[in-house]
Order: sequence, then structure tokens, then C-alpha cells
Amino acid sequence: MAMNPGRPVDAPGGSSTRNLSPPVDGLGGSITRNLSPSAVNQMLMEFMMYAGRAFVVFYPVYLTGYLGLSISWVLLCMMMVTWWKKNRQWKDVRIGTAIDFADNEAHEINRELTKSLSMATWVKFPDVEKVDWINKVLEQAWPFFSMFMEKLLKEKIQPAVRLSNSALKAFTFTKVHFGHKPLKITGMRAYTHEVDKREVVLDMNICYDGDADIDAEIKPPIVAGVKGLQFKGMMRVILEPLIGQAPLVGGVTFFFIRRPTLQINWTGMTNLLDSPAFSSLSEETIMDIISSMMVLPNRMCIPLIDQVKVDQMRFPLPRGVVRVHLVEARNLVPKDTFMMGMVKGKSDPYAVLRVGNSQFKTKTIKENLNPRWTNEVYEFVVHEAPGQELDLELFDEDTDKDDFLGRHILDLGDVKKEKELDKWFPLTDTQSGEVHMRLQWLSLHTDQSLLNETTDGCACAMLAVYLDNASDLPKDNSEFTHNQKQGKHSKEAKLTKRVAEPNTLVEMSIRDHVQKSKVAYASNNPVWEEGFTFFVHSIKNEQLTVEVKEHEKKNVLGVLTIPLSRLFNVSNMTLEQPFLLERSGATSQIKLKATLRVLTIEKPEPEPILDPPPQPKPAQSAPGGKPPAPPSGSGTPSAAAATPSRAALPVSPLNGEYDGQRRGSFLGTSGRRTAPDTPMMRRYDSHSLLSDNSIASSRFDLSEGASYPKEVLNHQGTFGKIHLTVRYTTLRKRLVVLVNSCRDLIPCNENGTDSYVRLYLLPDQSWRHRMRTQVKKRNINPTFNEKFEFNVSQEEALTRKLDIAVKNNRMFHSRERKEIGMVLIDLASLDLIKGVTDWFELSLPGLKKSN
Repeated sequence: MAMNPGRPVDAPGGSSTRNLSPPVDGLGGSITRNLSPSAVNQMLMEFMMYAGRAFVVFYPVYLTGYLGLSISWVLLCMMMVTWWKKNRQWKDVRIGTAIDFADNEAHEINRELTKSLSMATWVKFPDVEKVDWINKVLEQAWPFFSMFMEKLLKEKIQPAVRLSNSALKAFTFTKVHFGHKPLKITGMRAYTHEVDKREVVLDMNICYDGDADIDAEIKPPIVAGVKGLQFKGMMRVILEPLIGQAPLVGGVTFFFIRRPTLQINWTGMTNLLDSPAFSSLSEETIMDIISSMMVLPNRMCIPLIDQVKVDQMRFPLPRGVVRVHLVEARNLVPKDTFMMGMVKGKSDPYAVLRVGNSQFKTKTIKENLNPRWTNEVYEFVVHEAPGQELDLELFDEDTDKDDFLGRHILDLGDVKKEKELDKWFPLTDTQSGEVHMRLQWLSLHTDQSLLNETTDGCACAMLAVYLDNASDLPKDNSEFTHNQKQGKHSKEAKLTKRVAEPNTLVEMSIRDHVQKSKVAYASNNPVWEEGFTFFVHSIKNEQLTVEVKEHEKKNVLGVLTIPLSRLFNVSNMTLEQPFLLERSGATSQIKLKATLRVLTIEKPEPEPILDPPPQPKPAQSAPGGKPPAPPSGSGTPSAAAATPSRAALPVSPLNGEYDGQRRGSFLGTSGRRTAPDTPMMRRYDSHSLLSDNSIASSRFDLSEGASYPKEVLNHQGTFGKIHLTVRYTTLRKRLVVLVNSCRDLIPCNENGTDSYVRLYLLPDQSWRHRMRTQVKKRNINPTFNEKFEFNVSQEEALTRKLDIAVKNNRMFHSRERKEIGMVLIDLASLDLIKGVTDWFELSLPGLKKSN
């Protein structure tokens, strides 16, 4: 949204208050009082330049007539001047293109060759790769895809079309054939460093120029069809979560980041749509349908395991919010000309900013090639970064058609990485020009103390609403209003004329910002399953208003109002339940989930400063004054092994207090999950839709009824120890954990143990917060020497607990538990500034060590 509190207030009649000067006597007095000396000098200079140009143009004509020469000489000179100007213009364009190419050589070559479909298979690029083997698979599977689409169109699309309009009740697909030309993937890019380690993100450039042949009968004898279509776009595919068992991926999500392009060749009665007047209209309508299903923020999801649900993957929380401050521009191209282009003027620039479906337009700066905007601030919801882009275009405002001044496209992943960007960006597709922007990355939090409401018009929070369904809606508003006024008996009401089921939609609004859902046809129990986002400026004074309306008549069938202050004070700032509708039926309800998140500006991280390694503390004496025995490599427990280390808390069974607090799910229960009754029952975490955009996992594996292996159950003695260094670096504001080594671990086979260490900083237990060491094979006294860092403040670190487990790297198809030792460390009991280096004793839930 745009905030412009500094604009002048318009006076009646359309004039600005700054132009309301007191009257003066005479025209000269008015000019003297309103024009400064610098403005007068500028006007004189422009007049002299205009007079000079006029003299240069008209003097040769006068001279020709004075000398008695033919008019042909004048025409010849004009043709030569015109040819010289055109040639000079083309030369400038060629030189400018060459300079731009030299400055961005690698980018231009990569972009042009990526578009090519005939490049050699051995050609490789660092970002985008050719995937000919996938195209071969698609070519082989294309006939079966045609069979699948025929079934989808006839079983899903055809009934939906019939319900959309009474004139289409006889709509039928008579022929569905997707031809012999398959879909092609012209390039693929895999993200590795920019994303979480528990997910795989792929961007695929899709191109389909096929010979599809589809015929449909609208109403006899009216026949319509499609014969050939072109479709291009970039699809993002996300594989998450990656799990340690077959099929290795919990679910697949795919969507288009930007609207793809579509061209259709119509046949039959719809051949009229090929005309220029109707082609854009028809194709835009189809693209709107595709966008409502597969263009951000909408997604298509396929779960591969039972623990992942489709509705939980379709509506994750956005990655964050980008706040854009448009400051100024410079060296813009003058587009306003006079006297057939001989006299160049200036431009009246304004900017258009787009991110996805959100678009804003700035105010226009009159006659200025170096415009400066004040209080032009815009906020955009970012669902995918990297991926989504900020598209800024500059135009010169004219009475007929606005002239293009240049554009700049910025990947919002750069803003997320840098946290804040304040720089000049060059304009492309133009001769010259730069634009100055300041961009800030805002993160989403549930900490109420971070709320900062300002008076400059910037948002302080974001509201995410998931609209699920409604039930028992009245067929129209007269059904409940008439019965309430007349007191009609229920049996008498049944004898009245039957009304068709309503076509309903939902309007949600906060202040003057209104969003509408799709239309659910012919049902008093409609299902929408859509997500919406709103920016919040004052939690105390704003409320969410939900209205259920009939699509055609716009009659209100029910109203719901939720004050945002109520959301702010509930657990996890989330409400999910069926709500009774006002001004509706007695049992009419609407089910939705509303989640509030506080927006906080992320500051750029300072340059890392490596701290010197802390000196290890001398080992503490065991009770009785004897020092503990040194580490032994024989595998037999030492005397000090039985002594619990300080700050190590006992690990309770699964039905005890070991379970950390989970984050609530956007579509699931937001409260804390209860532990199972038996120690061998597994726990599963619900997907946190409005937290980290990733699938949360249990601290244990996704296997039902797993038990400890026999080597662990039959083990005699202790479970071993782990040597750790825990400290907090105040300069970098990081909690550093050094996993040094382990000793006396349980041997899981005759060669020892293939062990690794897993770490969580409670209560964060999602996949993205999980850290682990490399696997050390065939050793019960492994040495790791690996460092892990957690980005938390010092005060917050003292409220956390460090959950560490030593695991056996068994095969993924095994149904036995991996844990061979665990320890829970309360960081509040440690001196984190000085650092602690010590041995911590391991234990296992439900098992006791034997002497």
C-alpha cells in the first residue's frame, strides 16, 4: 500500500493550496511575485535557444529565395539532414547496445542461449541446465498424459462448466486429444545454498507448442473447439520434507511464480475468438482460471506420505514482506518534444511497481528528468524468495499514450539475503536512466513485544486468513428475515416455494481493503479453500469483517466480525474454529483460520569476527577429591563415567516431560500435542503453515512402533559420554556448540558403531532447525570436531535447552530406533560467556544403565 501523507491538499475546483496566492495588480506584478529570478533566467535561456534554432532552420530558406535558387535545394538539404539524424540515432543505439553487452556479457550470453532450443547437449551453464533425458521421458509418456487429461476434463471440468451457467447445462466434451507434440522443458535450475537443507527447489522453463485437438458441444447445434495452442512459463517444483525412509520425499508442490503466456487457435463457433478484439479477452479469462489454481499464492500439491496433508501444503505462510521506498530517479530520457521533434522538452515521469498480482502507481512529477518522490512507500507480500521479482517500470505521462522510460527487475531473494538494499539501480530497455530505491526485508514473528505501531502509514503486522467452508447457509436472505418477522412455523415454511441452492462468495475486508473469494456454485454448504493476506496498521482499532454473499444478487447471507485485538491476545495469535454467522440462519457457520504475525525489520548482519578458541577448563573432581579418570579407548566404563556431569538433565521416557513445545499449524490444532500413552508409540508434528514454510518433524524417525535394537537392549553398563564445548560469542551474537568427541558408545555390531550427533535448540524442532555431524564409521570412541552456530540473542539463549542425541546410522528401511544416547542441557545453568568444555553423560528414554 502507498503512503503519501506529505502531498498538498487539493482545494475546491481542483487547484492545489500552494497555488492560492493573493491577487496582485497587473500581469507584471503577478509574474514578479510568483516567479523567482532563477526561473526568469531559465525562461529567457530557453527562449533564446528556441530563437536560435528557428534562425538556423529558417535562414537557409530565406537565403535560398534571396539568391534565386530552386526550392529543390531546400528539399535536398532537408532530406540530407533527416538521413543524418536517422543514421546517427541508429548508430547511438548500436553503440549503446554494445556497451550494455560488454558490461553484462555473461548475463546476456546466458539469457540468450537459455532461450535457444537447438543448443548442443554438451553446453552447460552454472545456473540453468538442459534436461534432455526428461524430455525423452515426457515424449514416451505423452500418450498416457493425453488419456489422463481426457478423464480429467470429462469428470472434473465438464461438471464445473455445467454448474457455472444455466446456458451451459448441456456442455459436453466430444473429443479430447493432445496431439503428438509433447511438452518440453527448455531449462532447469536447482537451488541448493539459498534454501533449507530439508527441501529441494527446482525451477523449470516449460514450453508447449502442440497440436492439441479438443472439441466440445455447447448446445446442439453449437460446437466449439481448440486446434493447437502455445503455452510458456516457469514452474517451480518443491520437494519437501526430505525424510530418512522410502520414498525419501514427503510431498511435491508445484506452481507458477509468474503468470504464464497462452495463445489458442479456436475452431467452430469459437473461431470468432481468434479476432484481435476477442483473442486477448478469451485467453485472459483462461489464464485467470489457471492463476486461481497454480500461480502464486495458489499451489498444487501431492502428498507422498500419510503425515503430510494436501491442505497443509497449499497455504504456507509467506516468506516475509518487502518494504520498498522509491526515492528518486536521474538521467531519464526526454520524451516530450516540440516542433516535430526539433525542440526537445522533458518528461512527466511516474513509476509502476509490481510483485505478483500486487501493483502500485506513484504520483507524477511534472517536467523533470531527475524526479524525486516523497513518502512513496509500498509493501509487498513475498511467498517465494528467491524466485519472485520486483518489476519497476517508469513512464512519461501523456494525454494520449504514456511513453516508456525504462524498467528494472530485482530478484527479492537478494533483499532477503542482504536484509536491506539502498542503492541506484540501472534502467534497461532505454538509452539512459537510473532509479534509487531503499528496500527492507520484514520477518514474521509471534512475539508481542516486537509490535511497533507507527503513524507514518507503514504496516505493523500481517493477517493471514485461510477460508475453508461454510455450512447450513440460507438459500437467500428472505429465508431467515421473513421467518423471523412473521414467526412462521417450520412446517409452514416447508410448504413455501422451493428456492435453488445459492451461488456464494465471501468478501473479506480490513478498513477499505477488500478481497473476494471464488464463487461456489449451487450449494448451501460451499467449500472455498483459499488463502488471503492483509496488512494491519492498528491492531487495537481494526477488525476483520467477513460477509457471505450471493454471487448474482449480492444479497448478504451472513456476517462475521473478528477484532484484531482478540487475535493479538490468544495463544500463538491464531484462531481456528467454526464461527456462527450473524444476520443468517440459526445454525449457519463459517469455518476459517485467522493468524496474526508481527512485522519486524531485519537488520543486516555485521561482518563475522572469529573469536579465539576458549581455553578448556580443568576437569572437575569427583566426589571424594579424586580426579576423574582420563578417557579410555577400551570401551569399559571408567570410575568417572557413572558420575553425572553438571548441567545435564535426565532424559525422561516418551510419555514424560521430554517432549518440547511445538508450534501450531495453520490448518491443524494450534495447541500443544499430548504425548502417547506407551513409550513405543511415535509422535508426529503437524505442518506449520504459518511459521517456517517447512514440514515440522518429530525428534524421532517416521516409523511406527519402532523399538531399540537388541544390541542396545542387551547392553551392560553406561551409555557413554559426549564431549562438548558450549559458549556464546557476544560480537557475532551466536551460540556456538562444538561437538568434539564421544567415548564408550554402545557397539551396534561386531565392528563398532557408525555414529553421528543430532542437535536441536529447543523449542525449535522443525526440519530446518535440525543440525547433525558427519557419520563416523566403526568406532565407539569417535572424534567429530565439528562446530554449529545458532542465531539467538544472549537473553534468549538462557531460556533455551540443548537437545543432543547420538545416533546409529542404520539403513533407511530398518524399523529400529537410531538413538544410542541422549542428553538434555539447560543453558541457564551454564556460564555461556566464559564457555564450558566438559563431558556429558548419555542416557536413553525408558532404559536404565546397569552397573
